[in-house]
Amino acid sequence: MAKILCIDDEPSVAVLIERALREMGHDPVLAQSVAEAMKMIEWKVPDLIISDYAMPNETGLDLLRCLQEGSYEIPVIIVTGYASVENAVTSMRYGAVDYLTKPVRAESLRIAVNQALEVVRLRRENEAYRRELSSLRGHRAIVGESDVLRGVLEIIATVAPTRATVLLQGESGTGKELFARAIHDSSPRADKPFVVLNCAAMPTNLVESALFGHEKGAFTGASSRFRGAFERAHGGTLLLDEISEMQLDLQAKLLRVVQEQEFERLGGGETVHVDVRIIATTNRKLEDQVQAGQFRADLFYRLSVVPIHSPPLRDRREDIPRLVDYFLKQVAAQAGIEPVSIDQAALDVLQAYDWPGNVRELAHVVERACILSGGRRLRAQDFTLPVAATAESVARKFAELPVNLEELERLAIQRALEQTSGHRSRAAKLLGISERTLRNKLNRRSA
Repeated sequence: MAKILCIDDEPSVAVLIERALREMGHDPVLAQSVAEAMKMIEWKVPDLIISDYAMPNETGLDLLRCLQEGSYEIPVIIVTGYASVENAVTSMRYGAVDYLTKPVRAESLRIAVNQALEVVRLRRENEAYRRELSSLRGHRAIVGESDVLRGVLEIIATVAPTRATVLLQGESGTGKELFARAIHDSSPRADKPFVVLNCAAMPTNLVESALFGHEKGAFTGASSRFRGAFERAHGGTLLLDEISEMQLDLQAKLLRVVQEQEFERLGGGETVHVDVRIIATTNRKLEDQVQAGQFRADLFYRLSVVPIHSPPLRDRREDIPRLVDYFLKQVAAQAGIEPVSIDQAALDVLQAYDWPGNVRELAHVVERACILSGGRRLRAQDFTLPVAATAESVARKFAELPVNLEELERLAIQRALEQTSGHRSRAAKLLGISERTLRNKLNRRSA
């Protein structure tokens, strides 16, 4: 079943097409003008549009122009009278996929709709292949299976299909941009632009132009019109990275755009309407900045419709072995060599460290060790970590161990089985005991 938008100023014609589409099993909605249709599209993008060519004050060309300006890739079937087939042909040159002549026959409608929906299917299939190829070419991925990471991914899966604004808070290096991209890629906007604007990486006087664009001559050096981040992200997602660095006066302007989805370019008077999903990130606690008067409370509440905490690596230590394996393979792929291996003692050192730089620091440490290893198996001494911090982390991890010998034995057996994927003979070898002894201990515990 496809969602099909029918545009016709004659209700009798529109109702006939609607009835025929419902009999085919589709979900048609009606609009009586191009303006009304565009408002409906901004709220929910249909799979297909069937539009009359000639309507009061508007034509099929006006519709195609509006779709093009809005970066909407929606197949359009034009309906026209016998005497104006040339208009339909012109419309196809401007992007329509097919045309029908009045009176519209049910069979002709069915064929045209099926062919147009096949175009939709192929576009989506090609986009899926494109995303898969991008992933295979080395784009960063969210790696791990810890409970805390699974919790974040569950929230992302829930919020992605909606239009809700998301605020990602967490320490630097925890992968906030990866989570933002995951939200975009899992949303209906996945085939639209994903635009990133780092609010901390540019001079304050340029942020407004970067956000909203400017007209030619708006200021010294503005030699041509410039489309800002909001315009470029139309139909897609805008990531405002490090939003906490934005000045208060600009926060007021941003609040209006987030609420109204409209703005004016610098030096211009024309109102620009956009459809943009906002995701903001910060490595600070915005609540504290609101209390300190450094961030607008109204903007904070508008951005944090769905707040998501990006967990630090020290809270998901069980993901470190998978992350290390991922980074080793990534470095090997970039260098065109076979991935090097790593021994358990090295992994123990990496899991004991607190990683103040989080996943980003881990990636750099693994890359450095891999490059300097000369292709041999990585050992603990290959990883250059701050000695004091490592010693403190090891001491804290040791202090967390139980002092009860029976409980220590249970933990050792559990860890050995986890590292060998439940293989008892290999687990026994790791523990330094016979397989029979291990079996007896497991039977005694299950009794």
